[in-house]
Amino acid sequence: MNISNFDELLQAARQQADAQRLLMVFVGAQAPSHASAAERARCEAGEAGELTPLMCVDKTPEEISDFASLSAEAAQFGQPWALLFVAGMSGQGSEAPTTEQAQAPLEGMVQAIKDGRIDNLIPFNRNGHAVRLRPMGG
Repeated sequence: MNISNFDELLQAARQQADAQRLLMVFVGAQAPSHASAAERARCEAGEAGELTPLMCVDKTPEEISDFASLSAEAAQFGQPWALLFVAGMSGQGSEAPTTEQAQAPLEGMVQAIKDGRIDNLIPFNRNGHAVRLRPMGG
């Protein structure tokens, strides 16, 4: 499945045979201390940076109307974020995983982002578009 924006992901999650819970981590991006002038410029333009988890949440797809509403909700917390990483968690039949069941996987997701292990996560920019990340020097 090719997901190009958050709303497509939301629609796909709603169509799964088993109920879903979405795990979401909002991250900031800043230039590392050893960055070159060109790398710092890319960071300032929002094209690069070291990722730092700022806030996380889990919700069922039904609890989110669209990306705009999720973004507005995140803005209430006053954390200027650069990317949103999302992963899905399947339940059984019509029963989505609970928030309690999602807690450990969500904490693991935060740690994975801190460690740079983001291959199994879908990143979205502030406009809700899926993006492809590459190493800072790439």
